[in-house]
Amino acid sequence: MLAHSIVTAKSADPARAMLFTHGILGTRANWRGIARRFVEARPEWGAVLVDLREHGDSLGLEGPHNLHAAAEDLDELERSLTIPVGGALGHSFGGKVVLEWLRSRQGQPTEAWLVDSSPSRSLVNGDATATAEVIRTLEALPRQWASREAFITAVVEAGQLPPVAQWLAMNLRRMDDGQRTFGPDLGVIRDLIEDYARTDRWDVVEALPEQCTLDVVIGGRSGVFSPSDRERIEHIAAQNPRISAHVVEQAGHWVHIDTADALVALLTSRPSPQR
Repeated sequence: MLAHSIVTAKSADPARAMLFTHGILGTRANWRGIARRFVEARPEWGAVLVDLREHGDSLGLEGPHNLHAAAEDLDELERSLTIPVGGALGHSFGGKVVLEWLRSRQGQPTEAWLVDSSPSRSLVNGDATATAEVIRTLEALPRQWASREAFITAVVEAGQLPPVAQWLAMNLRRMDDGQRTFGPDLGVIRDLIEDYARTDRWDVVEALPEQCTLDVVIGGRSGVFSPSDRERIEHIAAQNPRISAHVVEQAGHWVHIDTADALVALLTSRPSPQR
């Protein structure tokens, strides 16, 4: 089962839970700050921070490793929780996982959020995207390191920016001998990102399950949504009142870091689904 952490407001007794899912090579810790602010503003919700398969502490799950399996992982996690799940947020890779998961939500009140995650297909092999470059960097480096600092130095020397290296270092696991090992299996990570890249999930957006809402947050300085993607989601939102598109002009792909206040304002603007 997926590793996860639950965040609630102080003294709150939440009636429903929001799943928070990260992007490729992220961990559940990436969304802790936003989740805390979310539950403080909406104490009727609890936040479940999720490590998706082969990320964080969710290592070694059986294949196949694809979006469908990742969505089934969320279903399994939901069945184990004592708080009913009423929504999910997905950033980047996690956004398509959430779209796939929505297929199982027909007739269930569900609040879904995509954060800079286009439903369209994308390139991954041989391209110059940041994610592809990071994976190639990691594949060329050893898996074990004497220290966290040694790993960060090597990643920077390989051409990545220091913030990226520090972010990747969240995936290091301490071994009995004191050394650090990079936890995720990069073969599995590549399987996941290749399935993400070749998968189109506009069908879910265009036929959103009944009683579900979908808010799509786009980083204004990000290239994830092409002009045609933006036009398409805005057209769909104009036709379906349960779908909204929001462009955060000052944000890049890392909306939750670049413009945390603006994202929290959006997350706390929609009324909770009625049960």
